[in-house]
This record gives sequence, structure tokens and C-alpha cells, in this order.
Amino acid sequence: MIDFIIDKQKCTQCGLCAADCPTLVINPKSEYPEIKEGKEALCIKCQHCLAICPTGALSILGKKPEDSIPVKKNIVDPEALAQLVKTRRSIRKFKADELAPEFIHELLETAAYAPTGHNKNAVLLSVVDNKNDLAKFREHAYAGIKKASDEGKLPAPMAFMNDFQRLWYSKQIDVVFRNAPHLLIASAPKTIATPETDGTIALSYFELLANSNGIGTLWNGFVKWIIRDIVPELGRKIGLPEDHVIAGVLLFGKPAVKYARSVQSEGLHLNRIKLQ
Repeated sequence: MIDFIIDKQKCTQCGLCAADCPTLVINPKSEYPEIKEGKEALCIKCQHCLAICPTGALSILGKKPEDSIPVKKNIVDPEALAQLVKTRRSIRKFKADELAPEFIHELLETAAYAPTGHNKNAVLLSVVDNKNDLAKFREHAYAGIKKASDEGKLPAPMAFMNDFQRLWYSKQIDVVFRNAPHLLIASAPKTIATPETDGTIALSYFELLANSNGIGTLWNGFVKWIIRDIVPELGRKIGLPEDHVIAGVLLFGKPAVKYARSVQSEGLHLNRIKLQ
């Protein structure tokens, strides 16, 4: 049941909900909006009908319009957003300070609004929100790399990772985790249409939110390779479902460096499509 309810006292019968429904399951010809007979299973739970109703007359899936965020004109200044995109930098030096768990949770809750293919909303965000657990994660990772190397199981294309574990154990130089206080992994079921794309979009939302709050981030393929190809038992240890594919990994925390200006783009690679 999708719990499609119309407040007839508020409904103006404008037809916007039926017209905007991606799967056309709302009957535009009935006196008041209703789901077409036998079509309820086609609903993709996008909530567009709830979002577009100008009078807040429609609720669905137990979601009430009064609990939604009103859309305001020019919610974000375009120039400020463009500057954020152009000036963000990958951070490889972090302060030791931990971020408040409540603040991290707020960022994650907002990132969960990111779009997903076919509106599956199946992205799992796995976070390390304290330095103690990240230290344990790091130790499992480096120990796993060493074990794989000692047993001759380190994949040839990743042989260089053995140098990283040597640096860590001999000099406490942390090439993989950069001494960051926090880590975020996005994963999704392999069976959905776009698992890696969905997770990458969620991480991109999180990155921009974090950067707008002065938090530094670093996309980290090393951790993804470690869990996927070198130390797969680490994924199980941290609670990643076995049917999930890792889309990406972000390190984050307060940056220990401050950049004075943006880099300069190497230029736009553009294919302007024209058909006859």
C-alpha cells in the first residue's frame, strides 16, 4: 500500500500531481486525484506528487506535506555555488580534531537526498565517525596488505600498496588514510540498475556539503581496492553487505592546509551534439 490520501478541502483539482507522475499512475480524469485501479505497484515512490501539490493537499507513503521543506526561490546563490565547485581542493593533510557526531549525522542525512536510478534509494553510507575506530580500521587494512604480500596474494597491479604498509610500520607514514579522523564509504546492491553511480552521486553531495562547512575531503581509491581486492574480510568486519558494490570512499575532517586560490582548469572537453 502506498497510502495515497487527498485532503479534499485543500485540493483545487489542478491536475499537477497526475501530470507530473513519472509512471502515470494517478488518474487525471477522476473528480479528485486517485491511483488508477491495478496500477499501485507501478509507483516508484518518488513523491513528486507530494512535492508539486501547491496547496499541500496530497500525502503518500505516510509522508505529510507539512513535514517537507518549502522550496524558496534562489535557494542557493549560483555565483557562490560556482565558486565552491571551482575552489574545492582534495585535502591530504588533516587536523587531528574529531568532528561532532551530530554534525556528521546532519551531513549524512542531507546527502541521503541525492538522486538514485529508478528512485531505488538503496545507497548505504558507512561512516567512521571517531579516530579510535579509524585507527582500528587502518590497522586491519595495513595488516591485511602485509599478509596478502607475505602469502603472495597481493594482486600484481596493486604491488605498490606493499610499500605503503612498509612505510606505515617502519615510519608511521600513513599514505592510505592520510591521518584523517573520519572515513565514509558508499555502497549499494549489485542488483540495482546503477549502484556505483548512485553511490558516487551521494558522495558528491556529501563532499559539497562538507566543503561548504569548511570540512576537507579526499576521494580515496586505495581503501576501495583494499576492501574489494586485497582484504575482502575487512568489508564483512565493518558490516558491508556481501551483495553490495563499493561506489567510492571519502576521507574527511578539518583541513590542516589552506589554499589561497583555485587551480586553473585544463579546459572543457566538449562534444556539442548536432543532428540532422
